[in-house]
Amino acid sequence: MLEVRDLSCGYGKEYILENVNFTAKSGDIVCILGSNGSGKSTLIKSIMGLIRPLKGEVLIEGNSILNWSWKERARFISYIPQSFSSTFQYKVKDIVLMGRTSYLNFSSTPSKEDEIIADEAMKSLKILHLKDKIYCHLSGGERQLVKIAQALAQQAKIIIMDEPTNNLDFGNQMLMLKHLKECAEKGMTIIMSTHSPEHAFLYGTKALLVKDGRVIEIDNPNKNLREVDLEGLYDVKLKVFKLNFKNKMIKMCIPMI
Repeated sequence: MLEVRDLSCGYGKEYILENVNFTAKSGDIVCILGSNGSGKSTLIKSIMGLIRPLKGEVLIEGNSILNWSWKERARFISYIPQSFSSTFQYKVKDIVLMGRTSYLNFSSTPSKEDEIIADEAMKSLKILHLKDKIYCHLSGGERQLVKIAQALAQQAKIIIMDEPTNNLDFGNQMLMLKHLKECAEKGMTIIMSTHSPEHAFLYGTKALLVKDGRVIEIDNPNKNLREVDLEGLYDVKLKVFKLNFKNKMIKMCIPMI
């Protein structure tokens, strides 16, 4: 389990977020919502241990993230950025195999077992046919799936994503989110920042609302995330509608402009 306890974070002596508290357990999909510049990326960097907390701590399995080596962190946390590009002509299988780096010694190369794990990760996302394709020649949606495969090959328990659907078309957004949901159903913890409240409604087990240096945790956002919460978060008038789909009530929001 990941626990953020009384966390205040920022840069130098400047506080960006204060007194943040939330937990994320196996199977959770935590959606971080907030406007540009609200501190979503700062929160993600703090969770990963890339910046030191000004106060408080981030615990994984009860241990402070700052006490772990980078190799130990990599076996628990996988990070998928908004975009990843390379000037090198890496094949897809090479990118996925990079997920095995934390299991290798400095001078060793991936073993047959590592290659099998990488193949299984690609197979689970139905992209094994892309194995020998050049990564930078793929579409944006395919690249994101390759990065998820890399995270699966890494066998980390927590996947953290910074605006993973940015620059993806609607179809590829839904495809990627479907696969993330499947990862959560297998017991992984997903933490993702997003500009779309619908992601929290459709897939989130929790939502974190980030504004004015504060973070509010909301369990079961499809049930508990309200119209007034989103209007206050984004300073925009909107309407939340409820739809009945396959005997499940799902929310969606539309800006009133």
